[in-house]
Amino acid sequence: MLVETPAPLRARPATLAVACAAPLLALVNYTAPMVTLPEAARALDAGPTGPVWMLNAVTLGLAVSLLLAGGLADDHGRRRVYVIGMASLAVSSAIVALAGDVPMFVFGRIVQGVASAALLAASLGVVGEVVPPGPERARATGWYGAMLGLGIAVGPLVSGGLAALSSWRGVYWLTAACSVVLAVLAARTLPARTEPRPGRRRLDVPGAVTLTLGLAALVTGVTEGRLGWSRPVVLASLAAAAVLLAAFALVEVRRPEPLIDMGLFRSPPFLVATGGALVTGIAIIGLMSYLPTVLQSALGMTQLATAAVFAVWSGTSFVAALLAPRLRLAARGRLALGLLLSAVGSLALLGTTAHWSAPRALAGLLVAGIGSGLLNGSLTHLAIESVPRHRASMGSGANNTARYVGSSVGAALTAAVIAGQGLATGTDLVIVACAAAAALTAGLVRFAAS
Repeated sequence: MLVETPAPLRARPATLAVACAAPLLALVNYTAPMVTLPEAARALDAGPTGPVWMLNAVTLGLAVSLLLAGGLADDHGRRRVYVIGMASLAVSSAIVALAGDVPMFVFGRIVQGVASAALLAASLGVVGEVVPPGPERARATGWYGAMLGLGIAVGPLVSGGLAALSSWRGVYWLTAACSVVLAVLAARTLPARTEPRPGRRRLDVPGAVTLTLGLAALVTGVTEGRLGWSRPVVLASLAAAAVLLAAFALVEVRRPEPLIDMGLFRSPPFLVATGGALVTGIAIIGLMSYLPTVLQSALGMTQLATAAVFAVWSGTSFVAALLAPRLRLAARGRLALGLLLSAVGSLALLGTTAHWSAPRALAGLLVAGIGSGLLNGSLTHLAIESVPRHRASMGSGANNTARYVGSSVGAALTAAVIAGQGLATGTDLVIVACAAAAALTAGLVRFAAS
């Protein structure tokens, strides 16, 4: 068995900087179409259904590959998976930038999602390896979580600014260039492997196939559901997802080396981390990712103005994640507080579409942003604390799978309720439901922590 020495302490600042650059770039890329989608859809003659897939293709790539990417990073080297992910992101970003039609754009965005999954799983695994448990890890995961908020904040602004200077393609060329630079830095900086492993595991092919197909069917059904939930493609996709995910669970129970140890679902820390990520995706990310569209439709805000308003939420999230480790609360306590603050901030947005009040809306986004920052930091910490150290990338993959599947479901349900109930009433119903879900989960997390 190969045993390698830990990375020297003097190498950690550079190692952590490269690791934390991954979520920043991944989230900038994830949020890039929020501002430029109308322009890109017109340029590519997207029609009525094209924009939905142009926006959600990256989520499909992320959802189907996060857990698999985590297992590969644990077993074959996090530096290797990180570098391959950056190289893949560079190539796929160039494909999107050169896209001449919707299928090419969607294909490129799916590959971008797969590449981003490799980056997120491998980079957080690196943090889990090189930083020992305790206050130092809390600070490191705080920085990592802050990059998620910063990426959400600057992604639409960078994308919109480059579109104003050149075209909607500009942000994808920038992403490709940054990916090349980070791939080179990672190859020079990240340790190949920093702790002994209990042997390389064989790839769980049945588990990988059933999970990938099941999540692909689920995201497809949810995405198509935004255009009508009774359509045959939606019903067939959701039925296939139920069958395939059930088959995945049965396969994993019987595998000697499963993609994910199903026994983890009996572990309260893992349940808190994964369940918290799922609710965060559904009730917070799903809601906040759809609200800019609501404000543009209801109030006639420009896309850049909407991005600037929501930068209050994501920018505050960045600062809060950095400061969160200073709170004298365990990670579970910060998670519960983050969910509660997110619920309170969301409730301040009630009535916004009918009677816009900038002070009230900005105050609500500020409070929700503090909550989101606490969530990002605590979920990042719990993702690697709730699994064995040599499986840190798998923990990251499981946590992010729950987050991104949840965000896809949350955005789709938000769209469905608003379409059925009308803009003002539907938005308020969704806000109340999401706030209630976040507050209830906060109580469950506190109960589990006691």
